[in-house]
Amino acid sequence: MSGTRRIWDISQVLRPGLPVWPGDTPFALERVWDMARGTPVNVARATMSTHAGTHGDAPLHYAPGAADSAACTLEPYLGECLVVDARHAAGRVEPGDLPPLGGARRVLLRTFDRFPHDRWVSDFTAIAPATIAHLAAAGVVLIGTDAPSLDPENSQEMAAHQAVLAADMRILEGLVLDDVPPGPYELIALPLPIAGADASPVRAVLRELP
Repeated sequence: MSGTRRIWDISQVLRPGLPVWPGDTPFALERVWDMARGTPVNVARATMSTHAGTHGDAPLHYAPGAADSAACTLEPYLGECLVVDARHAAGRVEPGDLPPLGGARRVLLRTFDRFPHDRWVSDFTAIAPATIAHLAAAGVVLIGTDAPSLDPENSQEMAAHQAVLAADMRILEGLVLDDVPPGPYELIALPLPIAGADASPVRAVLRELP
């Protein structure tokens, strides 16, 4: 249809075998009502971590008593964003690895050459707390990454998450940005309103700007 804006789906497929954080809950799907067995409809039961696949961290994830997924306002997850190719970053993304933001209020970082759909990668590229502070000072309200976390896997201080908390920003993790050229887009990545949840899976998409 003429005038239709292109959409990029930047979400992981939730499925058995989905790589998850070491020790976290594996994804499982069980058919509890099955039309092949005479029921009028198919109904399944899913078991998963709140951090399964592409997800948004709620502040409750890194601050006791903070907002859960149901209490997070939607505005940070919806609007114009900037996709940044940060594959050149060594170990973690530093402020100097970022291009001019051009006023972008949401920034998504690509760190993988190709997203590891079928294996867990422990030495992913994290994000430096100074980078979070730099983005916050520029008015950024949401930081996203294709890595499974802003902080290194072995982090105990969770310094990048704490920098996000201090700036009252929001987080998307586990994005799939392989086929997305760097540049500005419209982001739509809404968390589910799950009471008491420290995170929520999202269906994250980018839409071509008008």
